[in-house]
Amino acid sequence: MNALSIPKGSAGPGGTGGRPPGRKLPVRNPYTGELDYEITPPTAEELTQLCDSLRAAQVKWAAAPLEHRVEVMLRWADELDAAYGKLSAADFTDTGGCLIALMSPRIVASSVRSWAADAAGVLAAAARSGTSSIMPSLSFRTQLVPYQLVGVISPWNGPLMLSCLDPVPALFAGSAVIVKPSEVAPRFVEPLMETIRAVPELAEVFTFITGDAPTGQQLIQRIDMLCFTGSVRTGRKVAVACAERLIPAYLELGGKDPAIVTETADLDAAATAVLRGACFGTGQVCFSTERVYVHESVHDAFVDLLVAKAGAIQLNYPDINSGEIGPFGFDRQAQIADDQLADAVAKGAVIRTGGPSQVLGGGHFMRPTVLTEVSHDMLLMTEESFAPFMPVMRYATEDEAVALANDTHYGLSASVIAGTPDEAARIAERVNAGTVALQDTFLTLFKTRDIGTNSFADSGLGGDRTGPASILRFLRKKALMTQSARPAPLARPVPPAGR
Repeated sequence: MNALSIPKGSAGPGGTGGRPPGRKLPVRNPYTGELDYEITPPTAEELTQLCDSLRAAQVKWAAAPLEHRVEVMLRWADELDAAYGKLSAADFTDTGGCLIALMSPRIVASSVRSWAADAAGVLAAAARSGTSSIMPSLSFRTQLVPYQLVGVISPWNGPLMLSCLDPVPALFAGSAVIVKPSEVAPRFVEPLMETIRAVPELAEVFTFITGDAPTGQQLIQRIDMLCFTGSVRTGRKVAVACAERLIPAYLELGGKDPAIVTETADLDAAATAVLRGACFGTGQVCFSTERVYVHESVHDAFVDLLVAKAGAIQLNYPDINSGEIGPFGFDRQAQIADDQLADAVAKGAVIRTGGPSQVLGGGHFMRPTVLTEVSHDMLLMTEESFAPFMPVMRYATEDEAVALANDTHYGLSASVIAGTPDEAARIAERVNAGTVALQDTFLTLFKTRDIGTNSFADSGLGGDRTGPASILRFLRKKALMTQSARPAPLARPVPPAGR
């Protein structure tokens, strides 16, 4: 990948990051290993013209009643439903057969319809009016002014879904939006653009471009705010670039999610939850479970269950339509995982099942991998893996479990599985993460319309990305203040007689 589109879990720049915009870039198929697709980034002049066009159209889009935007967006949701086959097929290829591709078009359409129902109420609740508590002759009201042009840089995992997570509320807010998805997974862009072009009013204010690092760098110079999803390392560079322009940046970065399993937990249920949380999408999800802390009294029994369940999981090779584990979406990610695995084994970790990645038919695959005898001096316990790893570590006391879970520079999400929800909640309240699942794992996706959260430590920057308040990121609050009394003179007040 490259300096401004390194995927979550990537170790650093590479790929085609040095190519200038305007030249064709080859795209690798993650399942076959073949270069079977290509994209053409816009030139700097083309990007400027496109952004100018979006800005011009945004004026009318923002000035229209919210009801107009709702009607336009609902027509787009219908187009998304009609194009489900094309969209899911492209996303399926982009991800090497990841099951999320079968849900992504429906998730985006559902998001549009949910915001269509909720936007008016959220915006009305954010509006304020009244009389000044300091000067009774002064009345005020708020005006919500959308950022004119919102830029989005999205990652290669869940490419369709994540590329639309921020644009949907931004469009309802009245912004124009331009998206640069990862060059690793761009096949969904053309069928998605077909749905956008089918709604002309939307096409005037919403578009996608393809490209790599130079395109991302140039995009930041032409927008009014940015939403970025990617690695911590790249997020720092993005934050600096946005700070230099004094534009807001909302960053959703890496995770190293812990799961705590207590001695009172249902171990079979816990093993099932940990396996799903660690291996869904080949572990290439920002809130995948990547560290497992189990009470020492049930450690061995839990590991036995986890190993048995992991051994039953199948790769989607040689049949892409079968099995639960697909290839790494980005081939360099397999090397990162292998390096972490080798580091752990060299430091005493024991691989109980699974193991290093393997090349099958051109794709890089890794079976669900359970490790024991792990410690926090190992890379796979401290750095994001983006792989189907399940490293299991013993703990003796609740305090130790919490300390281990919080011993990280990440803080995206976490899980606690205990004998009762109350016990799990007591522990969860001490864990530093934006979302903590109780009695299960991998629940973050299901909060998106209901509640907003903040990431801890290096896992993110900015306000709510989920929940009703997430639309407010795209609006600036402006106060209109009316004086009903005569303006006060500048002259010094005359003191009372005798003073």
